[in-house]
Amino acid sequence: MDFVKLTQVMRELALQAGDKIMEIYGEDDFEVREKSDESPVTAADEAADAIISAGLRAAFPDVPLVTEEQAASHAQSVSSFLIVDPLDGTKEFIKRRGDFTVNIAYVKDGTPVRGVVYAPAKARLFYTNPEGKSVEEEGPFAKETAGVTAPITVSTPDNTALLVVASKSHRDQATDDYIAKYATADMKSAGSSLKFCLIATGEADLYPRLGRTMEWDTAAGHAVLNGAGGKVVRFDDQTPLAYGKSGFENPFFIAYAPGVVLEKP
Repeated sequence: MDFVKLTQVMRELALQAGDKIMEIYGEDDFEVREKSDESPVTAADEAADAIISAGLRAAFPDVPLVTEEQAASHAQSVSSFLIVDPLDGTKEFIKRRGDFTVNIAYVKDGTPVRGVVYAPAKARLFYTNPEGKSVEEEGPFAKETAGVTAPITVSTPDNTALLVVASKSHRDQATDDYIAKYATADMKSAGSSLKFCLIATGEADLYPRLGRTMEWDTAAGHAVLNGAGGKVVRFDDQTPLAYGKSGFENPFFIAYAPGVVLEKP
């Protein structure tokens, strides 16, 4: 894989998709439909997917592509592939809360090694550079040329005063019970893959997810967190979260800064 080209292509496609999403977001009304799994989908999901998929297939025709909005792609059995969630946080988008992201990642041998997470409503852009280190770019975001970037890195957490982030739309009692095992200083809610990025920048230390997610929900954020020195492990046995699983469905997991002393389930 040409990582210089990959970084450029993923960044540009994320920005293009973000422009389209914000165009639809600004409309007085947009259609919301229900998919077979009862999750919502909008014209923004589909338009962003069309932009990203076409761009990735043109740039990397020989690399398998898995994308949330194309069910046929979910039947593949692959360990190295591109994976896309064109609009993560559709519920946040529908409620006009701003916590939604464009996610593109490259998985190599089951590990997300490169990724971009773009939150267009919040004007925050995170990605891995060609060397695999994570950065946040300052706006405004020109399509063709990257602007000023700053390296990001996980915090050195204080295990007597942890900063915890959890899902805005998927909080439940099991999650709260697990968080209660820790000494926390602050608890914040965030939507979509932004939770991984908040750990990557040191704005949070710990993100446990005790709920259903798919690999396209997590791969880009996982890559950004990896590139900032963070980790993502399975909740049950705390082994690294791997990708290319059958059906691309994740087990429960924990994302964290390595200084956090993890509690058992």
